[in-house]
Amino acid sequence: MQNNKINYVELPASKLDKTKVFFNRVFGWTFVDYGPEYSAFENAGLDGGFFKSEKSSLTHNGSALVVLYSDNLNVIKDTIIEHGGVIVQDIFVFPGGKRFHFLDPSNNEFAVWSDR
Repeated sequence: MQNNKINYVELPASKLDKTKVFFNRVFGWTFVDYGPEYSAFENAGLDGGFFKSEKSSLTHNGSALVVLYSDNLNVIKDTIIEHGGVIVQDIFVFPGGKRFHFLDPSNNEFAVWSDR
């Protein structure tokens, strides 16, 4: 662990089981359950967890945005849709690359970017 660096992130999940399946199938994340209301994720670049909650993380509510990286935006976008994610902002160009935003099964907003 590095001193004074972000070490872990926690996110709400109203549909904990569906959210775990989604991130496992789309991004290859693995999970360790700590009771029925919490599941830690691994193999995501930064460890974290989902806690059972009816709330969701959305940028228009002032939440931080978790941004993932992909070598191929079109492929990962199609995979997200195939597994039940909802695209809320289609691919757009920004300084340094392109990205899009999506909602997971618990309605948390994420983005995926690429420099390719």
